[in-house]
Amino acid sequence: MGKSTSVASISRESGDDSLSHTENGTVIEYHETKRGLSSRHVQLMAIGGSIGTGLFVGIGSYLRDAGPLSLFLGYLFYGILFIWPTNLCVGEMCAYLPIRGSIFELAARYIDPAFGFAMGWVYFYGGLMLLCTEYSAVATVMQYWNTSVNPAVWVAMAMVVCFLLNIVAVQYYGETEFIMASTKILLLIGLVLLTFITMLGGNPHHDIYGFRNWTHGVMYEYYTTGSTGRFLGWFSVVVYAAFSVAGPDLPALAAGEIENPRFTIPRVVKMTFYRIVGFYVIGVLAVSIICSPNDPRLISAIESSAAGSAASPWVIGIQNLGIHGLPGFINFLILLAGWSCGNAYLYSSSRTLYSLARDHQAPAFLLKCTSAGVPINCVLVVSLLSCITFLVADTSAVTVFYWFVDLTTTAFILTYTGMVCVFLAWYRALKAQGIDRKTFLPWASPCQPYAAIVALIIGCSVTLFNGFTVFVPFSVEGFVTSYFGVAFWAVMFVFWKVYRGTKLVDPAKADIYSGKAEVDAECRVWEDGGFLERRRAELARMHWARRWWEKMW
Repeated sequence: MGKSTSVASISRESGDDSLSHTENGTVIEYHETKRGLSSRHVQLMAIGGSIGTGLFVGIGSYLRDAGPLSLFLGYLFYGILFIWPTNLCVGEMCAYLPIRGSIFELAARYIDPAFGFAMGWVYFYGGLMLLCTEYSAVATVMQYWNTSVNPAVWVAMAMVVCFLLNIVAVQYYGETEFIMASTKILLLIGLVLLTFITMLGGNPHHDIYGFRNWTHGVMYEYYTTGSTGRFLGWFSVVVYAAFSVAGPDLPALAAGEIENPRFTIPRVVKMTFYRIVGFYVIGVLAVSIICSPNDPRLISAIESSAAGSAASPWVIGIQNLGIHGLPGFINFLILLAGWSCGNAYLYSSSRTLYSLARDHQAPAFLLKCTSAGVPINCVLVVSLLSCITFLVADTSAVTVFYWFVDLTTTAFILTYTGMVCVFLAWYRALKAQGIDRKTFLPWASPCQPYAAIVALIIGCSVTLFNGFTVFVPFSVEGFVTSYFGVAFWAVMFVFWKVYRGTKLVDPAKADIYSGKAEVDAECRVWEDGGFLERRRAELARMHWARRWWEKMW
């Protein structure tokens, strides 16, 4: 008697928001994720996911090592020449085809299925590492108040809260993330305003300090001397910006859950860029004004791995001005910042896993969704894997935090660079098939393909040189944390290439249309139902303050 063959397939039931998985003759029904995220939700998710503890605490060491001008120029360079083009690339593709599976499926269509497989798993790994980073950051921040409690307790607390927020219906998740992200934005705006007021003399000492902290050198030598040292100081900031500035990934991951996606995604992409770059560039300028890179308290806090806001250049600068009572409050808001970022990346990691399962690149049991559209098994798996954060129980929480920072940085640079590669392949496919982007697409991003090419060069350069400090003297730990993502991507790519025998996609034959009919049907309720007209009428009836608030998003 021969072996029985297990046959498994996944299909979608017509007219129903569910998937069916057939295995050994048994049909298992799954629900699907649902479109419940508004423009307001997605913008705050993108901003909230990108503004973590790095801007408030970790930035102090780069201010000390690189100097204020290098800090400002590093963030400006990375935001304008990498994050902005990547946002444009993602927005154009996802506005046309806002499918569940998003950018990773498009990578398989336009480049190579192995590329999509590797990109999806590297992003999942990066999102998981960033989730662990923020959990360990929560533990670090909590130690500001209490060092007697094992940091693992705070990690467990953060994990439980984020898990509970991620298993509710997506619109409720969106509201909670909106509130948490709003606190971070208010914190940053408050700190920038405080800097502006105090630098003009609005402080207890009535000291008009202006740009005094920029007068003792603005670009410091780092790792070596001379111009090369100043360049490396600036480049170290660019690498750190690659960890702390995010944004393009979350709208792409949420594309299948966004309401009226062809209207919302371009709007989110364009407005999110200004908010993210504006917050970060202005934020790093403000922190370099309020705190001197040579401040003895800052240097001491960094060298002693001080917990929470004790190592924050913002707090140190405020204390130097004689302003009391704020450090504890700021520490609380920094805690919310880390929590919110962790919440956002539990969402993105679980949706990545769900997308991989839809594309038959992860086990089918991950397709299971609750009736509210939450991929519950994906959330559970990510939560279980994030338990590696409990390393803080035996090692300094600050040390573990920086391990995860290095592991996260490479994965996200690779993912964003991969997104740019997908766009260039998409651009080439449209051209090869004689399709005019400006007439065919719901939104064609500007400055293409030149913006994408610049971003590709920067992404490859930062990926290659992000661990430049680990070679002399050589650090095994530093090398592994800096370049593990590259090795992981290569292994995933080769594995899928060999296992499935995939081939590079011919641009003239690239699949541009699959899934479009289904998306058209989903979007018809907004596009053919007078959505914009109804929206304008609703805005006209609102109080001016409410109307202004709604137009922000």
